[in-house]
Parts: sequence; structure tokens; C-alpha cells
Amino acid sequence: MKIALMDSGIGLLAAATAVRRLRPDAALVLSSDPDGMPWGPRTVDDLTTRALRVARAAAAHRPDALIVACNTASVHTLPALRAELEPAIPVIGTVPAIKPAAAGGGRVAIWATPATTGSPYQRRLIQDFAGSAAVTEVPCPGLADAVQHADEDAVDRAIAAAAALTPDDARAVVLGCTHYELVAERIRTALRPAGSPPLALHGSAEAVAAQALRRIGAAPAPGATPSSELTVLLSGRPADLPDAALGYAEGRLLRAAAPAS
Repeated sequence: MKIALMDSGIGLLAAATAVRRLRPDAALVLSSDPDGMPWGPRTVDDLTTRALRVARAAAAHRPDALIVACNTASVHTLPALRAELEPAIPVIGTVPAIKPAAAGGGRVAIWATPATTGSPYQRRLIQDFAGSAAVTEVPCPGLADAVQHADEDAVDRAIAAAAALTPDDARAVVLGCTHYELVAERIRTALRPAGSPPLALHGSAEAVAAQALRRIGAAPAPGATPSSELTVLLSGRPADLPDAALGYAEGRLLRAAAPAS
């Protein structure tokens, strides 16, 4: 079994690690676009062109499924990706986990990039899935870029700025960008000092990994013999995991399972 994941940058690490937990025996293809990131400010046509290039690079390795581990690309490019790759390669998009976060009611905050915050797409998701929960949209300028470069000071500043915009009574936070899942515990700490009531953080990695397995008819097998096959493509070029990826537990976990290059 081989699962490919695509993103503008290292935000795909969280979903890749979730796939690895569910199916340790799955070979992984990680296809990103450091030459073209960030994707958020690009026009839809430009974004679609770049996303198709990244997807084609991954598809050349004949995966059983392709996970679009990027909220922005999932919003704007899924139809084009599916038109080109399906049915031969199922394409699974990423959707912010608003529905499970809102299931208990109360106040929910959605952390997202400035381009996504307040967008018609996110507003539709809130309308369709938030139910009776009160929702606050929180823009997080600079956070995805800081995570991408493993710039700890910039990450802390961006998290602090977003935390200041998050209502004190929020009982759940939706991480509306896959990059944010790599710093989830730092977000939790900023929002809930020691001794405060617990805060639920809702990312998409686990759900999208499980959906990819369902699409190809594969059951979770966490005890399977681990695969050491890890292919990394940076704007189509074969490479090792970038140094910034190794700044996160997810990147180190994936690298540890790969053969030495």
C-alpha cells in the first residue's frame, strides 16, 4: 500500500504521521511546493496550476490514494485534481473539523489563515456544521509561515496574537490550517495556562487519514510491520525531508523510519 500526501509545505506532516499510525506498513510519498509557497495569496488559477504539478509529481509514484493535506488547496483545487486523477487515484481533501468541535455546543474558535477567515467557504462550513455553537473566527497572520520555517520566536508571537483574539470562554478550537497541528501543544499552552479547565483542539489529520483508508478499502492495522519507504518531493524534485521538518516530532518520526540516504 502506498499513500501520497500533498501540501504547499510541511503542513502535510501531521496527516502523514496519522497515516503511519493507522497503517505503519504504508509507503509514503510527501509532495510539497517550497518554490511556490505560500499558496494562500495566489489566484485560484495559479494555485490550481501549482497544485496540479505537485499532484502529478506524487501520482508518478503510483500511490493508491492522494491526500490533499492543505485547506486552501482543498477549497480551490479539488475538482481539478479529481478530474485529472480519479478514478485511478482517489483524491481526499481536508476540511476543518468544525462539526466535531461544535458537537458539544458552547463557544468554538476557528483559527485559520487571514485568507480563509471570514471567507464564503468557511462561513458555509459554519452555517452547515456549527449547529447551536457560538463561533468566533480568529485570523492567524504569519503562523503558517513561521511553522513552515520552524521559527520558534515567530511561532510564539503569532500564537500569542491569535490567543489574544480568542474568547476566554472558548471550550474548543478548530485548527483550520494543517500547519497549525504541528504546534498544537504550544497553542493549547497559550490558551490554557496550567490549572485552567482543559481545552479541546480539533485538527483534521486523523480524520483525513482514516478517510483515505476507507476510500481504498483498507482497514487500520496499527500493529502491521512498519514500512521504511518514504519518498520526498520538493516542487517535483526528489529530496530528503527539509531541515525545518525535523524541528517537529512528526518529521523526526517519519525520518527515523526511513532508510539512511
